[in-house]
Amino acid sequence: MKLGTAAAGAALLALTLPLTACGTSESAGGGTTSAGETGAAGGKVGIDFPRADSDFWNSYTKYVPDMAEELGVDLMPGTNSQNDVAKLVANTQALVGQGAKVIIMAPQDTGAIASTLSNLENKNIPVVSVDTRPDKGKVFMVVRADNKAYGTKACEFLGGKLGGKGKVVQLMGALSSINGRDRAEAFRSCMKEKFPGITVFEEPTEWEGTKAASMLQTRLEQHPDIKGVYMHAGGVHLAPTLQVLKAKGLIVPPEDPKHVFVISNDGIPQEFEAIRRGEIDATVSQPADLYAKYALFYAKAAVEGKTFQPGPTDHDSTIIQLPNGLEDQLPAPLVTKENVDDPKLWGNQVK
Repeated sequence: MKLGTAAAGAALLALTLPLTACGTSESAGGGTTSAGETGAAGGKVGIDFPRADSDFWNSYTKYVPDMAEELGVDLMPGTNSQNDVAKLVANTQALVGQGAKVIIMAPQDTGAIASTLSNLENKNIPVVSVDTRPDKGKVFMVVRADNKAYGTKACEFLGGKLGGKGKVVQLMGALSSINGRDRAEAFRSCMKEKFPGITVFEEPTEWEGTKAASMLQTRLEQHPDIKGVYMHAGGVHLAPTLQVLKAKGLIVPPEDPKHVFVISNDGIPQEFEAIRRGEIDATVSQPADLYAKYALFYAKAAVEGKTFQPGPTDHDSTIIQLPNGLEDQLPAPLVTKENVDDPKLWGNQVK
């Protein structure tokens, strides 16, 4: 899991064409270029954590200082915007005022951050966005997994378990977030195409557990024959969903006709334990450890004036071109009872 030196960590890509006309390719970079106009040659990295009410994001937060030390990143004390874009804007301004030369953020409202990104671009301060992809505004790199694949994997799992028939609930995140939209749209389109016999009830929870519980309870009262639940975020949806299912006596083995098949997103230890206990059936593991690792890696590269380009990486991901920057799409495996004990999964490495 560790990067050795900065030079070794930079050996990410197989392609070598530079993105900037003034760049010169580096043999150790495998797709990186030196480009002084992208950032200062070294400097402080500012980071804003998006929230503290999610087990997934709390895990990510814990990984950051260790990864920063490992990579030799000059990391400033982090701020927390508490799922509030106004606080994110204020925190970003404060970090810049304290000397940040690059900003790592995870905007939960991906449409409302555009003006802040524009201001940072005007100040020649690169931005690395983690997990979420801003709708507009320049980003140096988005460190993210393929969220459409999350929705498709969840659809295929539930569709297979239900035999293509029945009713399911999709507990969506916030549709103001690209993640919520990607997961929801992929799940919806997959169900329509591959499992037209399944009825999908969509519930926009805004990433809030209390809303998820209320919406799920209402749907189960209206449709007691619901047999599947897709949770967009186990970090905030898991506990309230299990509370509702337990109250209704629906936490039973898969072979029991009353069983409700549940699949989640995140890959936190609590989801793994729920899979082992038979309370949920699967999750898609978002790589919290790799989010921290590569957010810091790209932030350090940005302040050193390096750039990257589309293509495969040496860490089983692919960098794609966005209208407003680049995105490194990290792998996110499906986890079931068959592989839940895999020691390579970050959720099994958390102490």
